[in-house]
Amino acid sequence: MRRADGKMLRHTDPMYRIVAHVMKKRSDSMNSITINIPLEPIEKYIREKKKEGRTMSHMAVILAAYNRTICEFPALNRFIVNKRVYSRNEIAVGMVVLRAGATGAETMGKIYLQPEDTILDVEDRIQKYVADNRDVEGENATDKIIKTLVGLPGLLRVAVSILKWMDWHNLLPKAIIDASPFHVSAVFTNLASIRTNHIYHHVYDFGTTSVAMAAGNAREIPRRLRTGEIVHDKCLPLGVVMDERIASGYYFATAFRRMKEYLKNPALLEEPPEKILEDPEL
Repeated sequence: MRRADGKMLRHTDPMYRIVAHVMKKRSDSMNSITINIPLEPIEKYIREKKKEGRTMSHMAVILAAYNRTICEFPALNRFIVNKRVYSRNEIAVGMVVLRAGATGAETMGKIYLQPEDTILDVEDRIQKYVADNRDVEGENATDKIIKTLVGLPGLLRVAVSILKWMDWHNLLPKAIIDASPFHVSAVFTNLASIRTNHIYHHVYDFGTTSVAMAAGNAREIPRRLRTGEIVHDKCLPLGVVMDERIASGYYFATAFRRMKEYLKNPALLEEPPEKILEDPEL
C-alpha cells in the first residue's frame, strides 16, 4: 500500500508488526537518549573550512552526519501510520527558523536532503532554507496552511480532524504532505543558538516523524583515561527521541555509533557515499 511519502513494508519482523498494534501512538513508544558529541573535531573542521573561504555550521555537520547514517541504516527513515510500517521515499528534516527582528517570532518548515549529498551540499541547502524562511514579510507553505486553517471560523477542529483522518487512510495530498512540518524523517532544533540546554523534543502523533533531535548548550563531560586520569571533553549534547516501533534498540545504537564516527571526522562527509542502501524489507 503506497502513500505519497512512502511505501508500506509487508515483511517486517513480526514483533514490530505486533508492537505497532500494542503501542498505537508515537507518544506511547518514545525512547530518549543523550548523545554527547565531541566539539573539538567539529570546530577544528569549521576553522579549516573558514580558512578555505567556506562557511560551515555545526548544524550542517550534524545533519550531514545523520543524512549519511540514513544511507547506511535506512530503517531510520521508516514511519508508522495506522499501525502499518512504511519506508519513506525521501529524506526531509523539519526545522525551526527565527524570524528577523527582535520579536522572537518563529516559523517551521522542512529541508529536503538527497542521499548523495556531501556536507558541502547540506550547508548550501541550510543556508538557502534559512534565507528563504527568515523574511518577516514572507510566508512559507507551512505558514499558509496554518493561516488557512485558523481562518476557518468555527471549523478549525473539524478541519484538523479531517486532515488526521485523511492521513490515517493514506488520502492526504502530496501538496499538504510537502507543506507539513509533521511529515518528516526527523525534527531538528538547535537550542544552543538561543543559549538553552538540550531537551527531548516530542515526536508528534500526527504525521510521520519518527526521530527528533535537539542540540543544546555545550558542556564538559568527564572521561577516564587508561592511566586513571580524568579529563573533561567539551561536548555538544544532542537529545534524541525515537519511535521504537521502527527498529530495534540494537539497530538504533549501532546507527548512532556510526553517526558519532562521522562527527569525529567530518571530512569523511565531503565525498558522496560509496553505497546507498535500500530498506531491507522493500
